[in-house]
Amino acid sequence: MVLGEAALGRRGTEAGHGTAMSVLDRFRLDGEVAIVTGASAGLGVHIARALAEAGADVVLGARRVDRLARTATLVEDTGRKAVCVATDVTDPADCRRLAETAATLGQVGVLVNNAGIAAAVPASRETTEQFRSVVEVNLMGAYWMSQAAAAVMTEGGSIVNISSVLGLVTAGLPQAAYTASKAGLLGLTRDLAAQWSSRKRIRVNAIAPGYFPTEMGEAYPEGYVEGLLAARPIPRVGDGEELAAAVVFLASAAAGYVTGATLVVDGGLTIS
Repeated sequence: MVLGEAALGRRGTEAGHGTAMSVLDRFRLDGEVAIVTGASAGLGVHIARALAEAGADVVLGARRVDRLARTATLVEDTGRKAVCVATDVTDPADCRRLAETAATLGQVGVLVNNAGIAAAVPASRETTEQFRSVVEVNLMGAYWMSQAAAAVMTEGGSIVNISSVLGLVTAGLPQAAYTASKAGLLGLTRDLAAQWSSRKRIRVNAIAPGYFPTEMGEAYPEGYVEGLLAARPIPRVGDGEELAAAVVFLASAAAGYVTGATLVVDGGLTIS
């Protein structure tokens, strides 16, 4: 079915059927303001830089605001603006402040919910505080941040939730809080997409990364990840730029007809 000019999201709406845009132009984010949470380290750094390379100014949120300076420099090296905001995504007021700061730069069109923490504790010994802290950051934090960003996406936009393959499969380690939060994030993605894609012109999608070099990954036992991936279709950990490229795709007009979807970026881990 072809619906003419109707499409989903800000970059989808203007780039609908019949509009002359080159393939490469569809991946551009020129004139956009993007928000990235958890931007102080790991995948957040790669994502922020990639969005800037695609043309967006980037507002960076993290609790460790002192560590955002390096990310800001990488963004500014592309010729784009960077603004750093101390943000605890478990605090709705912090989320609103981050979104409102982003709106001072221009039209906010992209939110990447990347902030996350992990824990590996046997369920029989996991405390209430341990379980709750993971869910509050990974799931509830993404919800508060999505609410705040939607309020300033007055011309539509794209939200990309960074989930995990552990929201789909088990890794064989005791990670009940983490897997529950990441599975919940996939459900949240679908529901927000159903609510907002037409009414607010905000597309909402998720990425389920496999294993990438991150601070969280350093907590795994030595050799665990390498052994897990040795017999997989692509037997290596991912590169941060590979994940960031997937984010740019979902954020841009290239994915203008994609909403409520989960893009798995795992080297074939979930099919083997």
